[in-house]
Amino acid sequence: MEKIRAAITGIHAWVPEYRLTNQELSRMVDTSDEWIMQRVGIKERHILKGVGQGTSVLGEMAVKGLLEKTNTSPEEIDLLICATITPDMAFPATANIISDKVGIKNAFSFDLGAACSGFLFSLQTGVSYIETGKYKKVIVVGADKMSSIVDYTDRTTCPLFGDGAGAVLLEPTTDDVGIIDHIFHSDGSGGKFLHLKAGGSAKPASFETIEAKEHFVYQEGQSVFKFAVVNMADVAAEIMEKNNLKPDDIAWLVPHQANLRIIDATGRRMGLPPEKIMINIQNYGNTTAATIPLCLWEYENKLRKGDKIILAAFGGGFTWGSIYLKWAYDPK
Repeated sequence: MEKIRAAITGIHAWVPEYRLTNQELSRMVDTSDEWIMQRVGIKERHILKGVGQGTSVLGEMAVKGLLEKTNTSPEEIDLLICATITPDMAFPATANIISDKVGIKNAFSFDLGAACSGFLFSLQTGVSYIETGKYKKVIVVGADKMSSIVDYTDRTTCPLFGDGAGAVLLEPTTDDVGIIDHIFHSDGSGGKFLHLKAGGSAKPASFETIEAKEHFVYQEGQSVFKFAVVNMADVAAEIMEKNNLKPDDIAWLVPHQANLRIIDATGRRMGLPPEKIMINIQNYGNTTAATIPLCLWEYENKLRKGDKIILAAFGGGFTWGSIYLKWAYDPK
């Protein structure tokens, strides 16, 4: 019996129209375009505006576009997984809300939270369902409205994040394409360096937590940077070694878009030239679970069937990991 693999057979992404530029940020907080570009390489980020506009809006638009693009009926979908750390609410799951908005009625759905590694962890989860042979069409969407948890008076964090969503369709294949291997890690001791202090069951919202600004991203930048540089680069190199891949074999590295210096370090560790590395951080900032599908979406026309691709991410938790896949289709 031929081995069933899961392959990405379509991708779509969506970002809000409003662009928050470095120039505008510099009028809000003590920063500058030069300072931001030197440290992280971000020019602008997209922000979702409007009352009651949550992460499900981002996910809805990405999934709607994906269904249309792949000529897939909502009724055909078996499962939808949403990777997010900015859910519309504690419950129901944002995945449930997205499914309802786009008319997916015959599927089950759930959220997965692994911060910036969320899309990779969710993608492999979807792969596992396909590989059972029971599920035929699975959507994985990475979506985050990071502007909802960013303090725009904190010059160290507010330039970093943007809002966006990207979604992929997974389907079974017996061809020599699809998701081949993964390596994932987590280290909870790193949580103290990057977290949201309040709003969970350990520290529910109160007047005190709001006044103390504990519902915004807290990050010790240098500690996170050191961990990310080493671990994201190492896990990307590790999956190459595990699968006997040389730099010449790799068509693309698709790294999480958090910091241009981390991306560069990962490429160097893998021995890849800059032209093999997908980068769009300058236009979107760190959209957390959405960065990798956003990259794949923007570069889709450059991808060819059989291209060997490495996905790599590092996120709060700490979480980090890498996926090796062969692209399943030529540009349409």
